[in-house]
Amino acid sequence: MGGGVNYAVIDAFTRVPFKGNPAAVCLLEGGDAAAGASDSWMKSVAAEFNISVTCFLVPVTLPSEQSEGSPMAAAAVPRFHLRWFTTVDEVNLCGHATLASAHFLFTSSFKKYNEVEFITKSGILSAKKVYGLEHMNSSKTTATVNGEQFSIELNFPLISVVECDDTDIPLISGTLNGALVVDVKKTAGDDLIVVLASGKDVADIKPQFEELKRCPEEGGVIITGPAPEGSGFDFFTRFFCPKLGINEDPVCGSAHCSLAPYWARKLGKNNLVAYMASPRGGVLDLVLEEEKQRLRIRGQAVTVMTGTLLC
Repeated sequence: MGGGVNYAVIDAFTRVPFKGNPAAVCLLEGGDAAAGASDSWMKSVAAEFNISVTCFLVPVTLPSEQSEGSPMAAAAVPRFHLRWFTTVDEVNLCGHATLASAHFLFTSSFKKYNEVEFITKSGILSAKKVYGLEHMNSSKTTATVNGEQFSIELNFPLISVVECDDTDIPLISGTLNGALVVDVKKTAGDDLIVVLASGKDVADIKPQFEELKRCPEEGGVIITGPAPEGSGFDFFTRFFCPKLGINEDPVCGSAHCSLAPYWARKLGKNNLVAYMASPRGGVLDLVLEEEKQRLRIRGQAVTVMTGTLLC
């Protein structure tokens, strides 16, 4: 593809660089850039970045472009097409790369806007700035960017959880390292959820990736457990997805679309603070809106690299 494409590598769900979950965000501005971005090109770019997810933004419309009486005049915020790719394939939903995309826009040429919308394979997703020291729950998820304090709140759909048996558990016994399994579920996205007795057990897991690949689920393996008392969190989670080229996803926002309803029922509350207990770590503030079948996910991000793709 001719011309240059601006990109940034952004660490999501963290306040400090080199923690949280990295995503590469590529902005395809102008008709030629967007038209030249074939699926094979996007897959190649994702493989070149070789991080958990690379995403691609294409501007659809900006409020300033809308004229009085136009069919688009009712739109109040900028809209972008958004697609997510692992090093292996495209995925239907990704939380951390959506947060990274919003951070990219809010800290660059679109910083005058307080909200953006993304047209995706999972419907329209919104992201908005949240100013100052306001936060939904107990974790402090605000930062100063160019003198402006804000975190980012995503509005995501819930993912249903269904009952399943524990026939897959022997296949990952080495990974679980003898930890007590208290529940097993499956998501509508075909991820296996394994609930352990404690968050410490989750943090102590030594993943055996060849073992995890043998699970029959097409997605990944979510391992979760109640957070230690006094930690300031409600539950711990780790997410392994070697079939999609992601051995361990450091912080998986979309997994919480199924975990939040599960833990809300277990703990008897809809406001939750989640910790991803991967080596990089990450914090997510969650508010479940069960009647609307939506989840508000709040977090922060840090830009660690910017540049231009030349091909």
